[in-house]
Parts: sequence; C-alpha cells; structure tokens
Amino acid sequence: MLALERRNIILERLNDEGKIIVAPLAKEFNVTEETIRRDIEKLENEGLATKTYGGAVSTSQKNKDLPYTIRKQSNVNLKVKIAQKVAEMINDGDQIMLDASSTSLCVAKQIKNLNNITLITNSVEILLELADKTGWTILSTGGSLREGAYSLSGSSAEKMIRDHHVDLAVCSAKGIDMGMGISESNEKDAEMKKAIFNAANKRIIAIDSTKFSKISFIKVCDVKDVNVVVTDKDPGDAWKTYFKNNGVELEVYGEIDENSSN
Repeated sequence: MLALERRNIILERLNDEGKIIVAPLAKEFNVTEETIRRDIEKLENEGLATKTYGGAVSTSQKNKDLPYTIRKQSNVNLKVKIAQKVAEMINDGDQIMLDASSTSLCVAKQIKNLNNITLITNSVEILLELADKTGWTILSTGGSLREGAYSLSGSSAEKMIRDHHVDLAVCSAKGIDMGMGISESNEKDAEMKKAIFNAANKRIIAIDSTKFSKISFIKVCDVKDVNVVVTDKDPGDAWKTYFKNNGVELEVYGEIDENSSN
C-alpha cells in the first residue's frame, strides 16, 4: 500500500471516529509505529489532525469537508464498484443529473460508452472528464465555485436545476442513518443535492458501506425520499428491513438480482 493511500485511510478513520491510536494502526497496516507517527505528523502539518500521546484526534468537524483531492483518493475501489452498479441503471438516451461527488465522477467514467445522454452536473471534474465526449448534451449548472472543492453551488445553480427535469439523478452523501436520514457536511452541498433529487423521476443515492449509520452536519432528505440505495456490500438485515418498509430498493455490488431469470 502506498503511503498516500494509507494516510487517506487514516484520515477517513479520524473523520469517522474522531481519534486514532498508533499501535493498532501499525499492526493493521503491517508497518512500524514510527511510520504511523510520521503519517500523523504529516496530517498535523496539513491541519487535519492533532497529535496526542499514543495517537491523534481529528481537527475536522461534521460540517467541515476533507479536501477534495483527499476524498477523491479515498475508498476508490468501493466507489468504482458502486459506480458500476449505478451504470447498469442508465440507458442510451437517458436524461440524468450527477452531483459533484467523487462517486458521481466514477459513474460518469462508467457510462462513457452510452449514446445520446443528456447530463446536467455541478461538478467541474465531471465537465472536464466529458469535455471530449461527442453525441451527448452536457450542461453545467453554473454558479459559484466552492472553495476547496470542484463543485458549483449557489442560487443560480439551484435555479438552473429547478428549471429542468430528468429521468434519474445520482448523488452521494456523507452519511445515511435510520433516524437522521441522508446527511451532508455543509449547507451548500445539501441544498444542491435536494434540488437535484427534486428534479428527477428516479433518485439514486450512491453511498459506500462506511457511511451507514453515520450522521453528518445537515440533513438532505429522508431515506424514504429516494428510490434506490446503491452500495458496495450487504448492510445487514436491519437495514434491509428498513429499506423494504420504506419502499426503497437496495442494490449491492456483486449481488445477483433475485428477480432475474436463471
């Protein structure tokens, strides 16, 4: 494992749990404790962690995002798996919206083989990824570039979304919880995701398994407000029962559709 990938995992752990301890991390990654201390020191120099005796605590709050360049490289394999599952739901000629998450960027990459797609996004990276794509209609929401991110937001971006209607929308989120619902780390992202979902016939939340039973700063919507939850592994019986009771379809990467013919 590369040092950057290891630090990204440590940072994700800090963000989720609030603290880390050196010794178990060294054992988990099969490196020396000194290596983990150097990782922590680098994170501290970037203002993302504070060293403590035997470990570190997070300096992030629930309403503070990790830098996009770090989020983009976190849980990459999980995001690709989720994107592959989402791509199965998109067909030639569809009109879609993708939010500015790194998961949606993976979705955009997975559907580049499709034809005659109309795509609306507030993601600068998705616009760049598809800049040379022919035969598609690609629309930017416009709006203000959010500091520290490759996303567009604000009243003009929300208005552009409200003026359109699409077949399906794909968003990710920082957390999904039975009580709180789907949540984000900041108000601007939450408002954009609300607008995107409100503009779609089919609403897909693409969220990796590490985000289940997690609550972030601001609510986007109730779980029952989305049609499909796509994730990378089985979330367990309690979640499956919860989705069924709320009329939400669950799609898990690698699982065979029980309704499909053999």
